[in-house]
Amino acid sequence: TMSTKPTQDYEEAYKRLVKGLTQLDIRTSAVPSELALFGDAFPLAINSKGQVLMAASKYGLGRIVVLSHESYMSAFPALVENAVNWLKGDKSVNFAVAVHQNLKAVAENLSNRKFTVKVVGGFRSDLGVGVYVTDAYSLGEDPKTLVAFLKSGGGVLIGGQAWYWSSQNPGVEPLLNFGGNKVSGVAGIYFTVKYGEVETLSITQEVPYSWKSLKYRPARDFNDDLKFLLKGVPEFGLVEGIFSEILAHGSLAFPIATTEDGRPFLAGAYYGLGRILVIAHEEGFSRKKLSTFWSNAIRWLDQGRNGVVGVERRNAVPNLSKSGFTCENTSFRKDLSVYMGVAYSDSYAKEMQDFVAEGGGLVIGGQAWYWSYSGGNVMTEFPGNKILNKMGLSLLATTIPNGIYKVPESSQAIMDNYHFRHMLYQCASYILEDHELSQHKMQSLKKLGHDCAKYLQIKAYDCSSYTQTMLALYDLLLKAGMPQVSESSPVKSPKDHFLLSVGSEMYKVFPDPDGLLPHLIKDIPSLPGCKSQPLVLVLLVSEEAEWISTGLYLSPGMKTTLTLPDAIVNKGWKIQIGCQTDYLQHQELKRAPSVHLRVPVTSETMQVRNLWGGLIYLLAPPQTRVTGVEMLVQQAVLAPYYKSGVTTACEWSQLRVAPSPWAELEFDNIILTVPSNVVRDLEQAEALAKLWNNIMKSVAELASIPLKFPRKERIVSDVQISAGWMHAGYPIMGHIPTASIMVSIKKATTGDFWGPLHELGHNQQRFCWEFKPHTTEATCNLWSVHVHEEVLGVCRAKAHPDLTLEKRNARIKKYVANGRSLSDWNVWTALETYLQLQEKFGWDAFKKVFASYYEKRNFPQDNKGKMNLYAETFSRTVGMNLTGFCKSWGWPIEEETEEALSHLPPWTDHPMAPY
Repeated sequence: TMSTKPTQDYEEAYKRLVKGLTQLDIRTSAVPSELALFGDAFPLAINSKGQVLMAASKYGLGRIVVLSHESYMSAFPALVENAVNWLKGDKSVNFAVAVHQNLKAVAENLSNRKFTVKVVGGFRSDLGVGVYVTDAYSLGEDPKTLVAFLKSGGGVLIGGQAWYWSSQNPGVEPLLNFGGNKVSGVAGIYFTVKYGEVETLSITQEVPYSWKSLKYRPARDFNDDLKFLLKGVPEFGLVEGIFSEILAHGSLAFPIATTEDGRPFLAGAYYGLGRILVIAHEEGFSRKKLSTFWSNAIRWLDQGRNGVVGVERRNAVPNLSKSGFTCENTSFRKDLSVYMGVAYSDSYAKEMQDFVAEGGGLVIGGQAWYWSYSGGNVMTEFPGNKILNKMGLSLLATTIPNGIYKVPESSQAIMDNYHFRHMLYQCASYILEDHELSQHKMQSLKKLGHDCAKYLQIKAYDCSSYTQTMLALYDLLLKAGMPQVSESSPVKSPKDHFLLSVGSEMYKVFPDPDGLLPHLIKDIPSLPGCKSQPLVLVLLVSEEAEWISTGLYLSPGMKTTLTLPDAIVNKGWKIQIGCQTDYLQHQELKRAPSVHLRVPVTSETMQVRNLWGGLIYLLAPPQTRVTGVEMLVQQAVLAPYYKSGVTTACEWSQLRVAPSPWAELEFDNIILTVPSNVVRDLEQAEALAKLWNNIMKSVAELASIPLKFPRKERIVSDVQISAGWMHAGYPIMGHIPTASIMVSIKKATTGDFWGPLHELGHNQQRFCWEFKPHTTEATCNLWSVHVHEEVLGVCRAKAHPDLTLEKRNARIKKYVANGRSLSDWNVWTALETYLQLQEKFGWDAFKKVFASYYEKRNFPQDNKGKMNLYAETFSRTVGMNLTGFCKSWGWPIEEETEEALSHLPPWTDHPMAPY
């Protein structure tokens, strides 16, 4: 059921086209051609094998209906009458129909049905008619006049098949050369050379659908294209620039070059009468090693016209001119034969699509990963995808590792490796009809799940092929169900990975989520909701994007309406459901890869729901200055939410038993998000607040930043996280057991707090005094040691087992014995350098050093330069020449640094002197 979906234009059109029909018996001697569809085309009749035999589409202002054999036009007069009535569009009742003289029986039927009919010898632009009816073989010398008629608002009805023509024209590409395709192709309908199976076709109430239509029966196998494109090209070297991955999802799209595991970075497609290529980084245009490929590619795209090639990037013109074609640096123009543009503007999206549909060649170069950092939907908002999606190709945020990639041996090799539609059909056969999958294909299911999730984000509800794919995935979920993933029931198999990815994304895009929910989550706990909570959320200044807690929770699939002030509508604010924002890519999953939802605030009333439920947040954009945001939440579940300085002890005694499974404790400079069961018995929230306020004060003091953080830190617990036991970021993420540690005053003094403090230290690290990769896991521990000693009263030797004097001395000896190589100077060994400095000069020296960095400008970018600057800064801060000490640790101290510090007394009795 898709009961809640707004009716699309093509669904209305379908109902008009099949009005009064229940079945069409095509079991005659006529053998039809299977039709291939893409873009705006939609099926009118599909046989039991999933082959489309009748279809319709729009192009420009006009409409077209295609039947897969010319005899159907006389055999089904009621269908033809419906077709002509739809094809005429909004034209007045006085319009005329021109019928080609080969179809006199059709002309007669239409005359009998009170249409004004002209029988003509061929199409001319001066016929003065609203609809033209023809077979697929009689389109004359110049089908472009008929395409122009269609584009300007005319209606076209074509019947025919291409298999006989193909047998008479061996070696000629039917896709672009068969007469009917020269017109219907622009609108996304191709006659193919494949025979259609004949039977009595049922006419359904809704647009016909069959998961078998997913079968990758392309109108060609692309072998010839790959041979042409890859002639003289043994490999592709991705050595500079980070390429994006491409999703080739269209029925006429094909990968050209991929990684070993089938991820394309170069792909092509047929679209209408033209061709398109996508390379996932624009630097590829000017790469000299690719000049042979570009010579082949431009010839392939030009289709023998020997026209002008327009190139958007000036620096690419010399390389592309090696093709022998005239290459001009220009923005997009319709008079070009081939245009080579970049993916960062969609100014000419519609014009480019029409340019290709009518025969032009297009190349789009660019990557989408950098744009994805903006947080938008790459599939729908990235400019390049606004051009490409409709043509069956999309650029993804995922990246391709640099390396040398061999070219495929054949299109079959690509299919066998991984092809989106081919794999999707195989998966449907496996789940719906219990067909076997090879081990290689089985392993591909996990990737297919990720690709389906990305494809679904296109949300092209007005495109029939998108709906057909979505319905196929719905069928799979109904048959197989979504695995009930949990810590005790992790997802391991490729099939379950696939179903989990697809189920999670389908819930976001499916028009009837309520109908889908029971197939996705079996047991949703029934939690009492509270209604109409007016919340005033105070946020004075946020330098960085910030989550604002509401103290409210939504159960899985629970729907609520938020009322928001006009001041934050379309200003970059978002609503977030769920606190666990890590994206998981593990082989074994204890939860779905992504369980949160973010929605831009685009109106004063927003309806939200999330499959996995979660705490409700408002996300403030960077540089926000707001004194109070009043928000009304219609229905939600109350969460245990403590805010120091606001929540009273009496209020907390009631709130800590609130029904939400997730709780938040908001202190002066940090917010802890933990499972509610760890706070149910927390009576003394004020004492815990005092402890955390002192910890965060200590963190700020060592970092020499204001005691009030510009944005409160967050630590969130989760059943599984993207990396490690805990990891830094906003929020800091930690496994569930860390939650009970963070809310225990007792555990703070027993050395269990190292993990959270280590991650808080990571968040204080600065590029200017960090020497990656050596100090990445070292300097963050300065905060762990500082807080343990200054706030928790735990000495360093007891704060962590690796900091006993015995282990410290053993590490120094080993480092020296191995030649003091910086490649060994990391983690605890690197930390030792800083601990020795601290033990001589105290914590104040570090505070002053860090503070002085805020006043510096133009930092060195390399480790050597940064290490010399640090040695000089620390030396001047403590009034002692530390270059000897730094050199004893193997630091690359330069002569000019030593000279600059020569006036200061040297530190001669440092701990490394005996070595």
